[in-house]
Amino acid sequence: MTQSVVVQVGQCGNQIGCCFWDLALREHAAVNQKGIYDDALSSFFRNVDTRVGGDGSSISKGRISSLKARAVLIDMEEGVVNEILQGPLRDVFDSKQLITDISGSGNNWAVGHKVFGSLYREQILEKLRKSAEQCDCLQCFFVIHSMGGGTGSGLGTFLLKVLEDEFPDVYRFVTAVYPSSEDDVITSPYNSMLAMKELNERADCVLPIDNQSLFDIISKIDLVTSGKLGAAVKPKSLVTTNMGTVTKCPKKPFDAMNNIVANLLLSLTSSARFEGSLNMDLNEISMNLVPFPQLHYLVSSLTPLYTLADVNIPPRRLDQMFSDAFSKNHQLIQADPRHSLYLACALIVRGNVQISDLRRNIERLKPALHFVSWNQEGWKTSLCSVPPVGHSHSLLALANNTCVKPTFMELRERFMRLYRKKAHLHHYLQVDGMEECAFAEAVSSLSALIQEYDELDATKSMPVLDVPRLSVAL
Repeated sequence: MTQSVVVQVGQCGNQIGCCFWDLALREHAAVNQKGIYDDALSSFFRNVDTRVGGDGSSISKGRISSLKARAVLIDMEEGVVNEILQGPLRDVFDSKQLITDISGSGNNWAVGHKVFGSLYREQILEKLRKSAEQCDCLQCFFVIHSMGGGTGSGLGTFLLKVLEDEFPDVYRFVTAVYPSSEDDVITSPYNSMLAMKELNERADCVLPIDNQSLFDIISKIDLVTSGKLGAAVKPKSLVTTNMGTVTKCPKKPFDAMNNIVANLLLSLTSSARFEGSLNMDLNEISMNLVPFPQLHYLVSSLTPLYTLADVNIPPRRLDQMFSDAFSKNHQLIQADPRHSLYLACALIVRGNVQISDLRRNIERLKPALHFVSWNQEGWKTSLCSVPPVGHSHSLLALANNTCVKPTFMELRERFMRLYRKKAHLHHYLQVDGMEECAFAEAVSSLSALIQEYDELDATKSMPVLDVPRLSVAL
């Protein structure tokens, strides 16, 4: 059984991570009602005997003594981490796997990357090594961070460099939350642009999430749940190490948005955590969906859309669920994949769904989707038998699609509006080790990525049979 380690960086990363562990415990509690430590739990949790003098050997028949998340929590402002440690999930996290400071990065990528990166490198490496040593077969590091703040963007991408240097053979999956155009952090375009260069070079797969899309999705959900469903909403959360107690999490402004991202991660990891007739390993996602090293940005869509509170929403019809996954209203970034070019697509289905249902819907949808000429059958599918709590089935679609290009173009434009005026630039250049050429290199890196998508889009109208192929002289 393979294991993965989640690394939560910055305020956004830690809040999303907290939601992920909360929801994961709810799922495992629903399936594993006897509280037996099994392979499913071992993928993201450790079993620790907390009794005095206990070494774990006295745990009878694999029964849980205390679950600890395979997680490293990093934030240069201690507020969010302290809040987690005082909340209902406090016993799930190992206090030795936390790194905090009190000053924060001041919404400055250079402070997070250059200052705190150098200052905390050895501590970060020590925590990562400890987490790796506690795994029998470490497959993946999940890094969760935002792009707009200083710690998330700066220290989050510094972490990727440490992982690349120290664990080159372990996959690096990144969930990166991009700021909206209405973001109140004035320097977020600088931070996002500088972070993009690191993601281009050091990540194996990136799941870009757009704050504006999350806000729009929550607005739609609120409209539904406040209307005809009403009393069906049950705000409960199972957060416990003995997998049997129900407690309520305090409601925070971004909880609903964070839960959407957490649901994405739950579906992404479902094959690693539960049995299924067609399981998909995490390395298969990278192998099948990333044909070129830099084009590793996967657009995600979820159906049904729900937050923690509204798990009793009536399920969508199965075929409608597949159609929803390809509509722009269900994308976690502002994009419309149907009108762009697919390099590959993965469908991760959970619940009582048959392989024949998958095949039927793929054949139904294929004529309306544009795939690159050299990968017309670029589908990867997964069936996990355990659905999300409160649902009969769900679907996560991951698309390597050129529709991500406008997000990057808008980011570049927002950056250039600031950079042309050299606005706020001095805050970055006064940091030791930071030079202005870093901005030019970041722009060049993102422009090269956009050009690669442009070149692919140019082949969209080319008939499949007319695409030039390599001719070998006989």
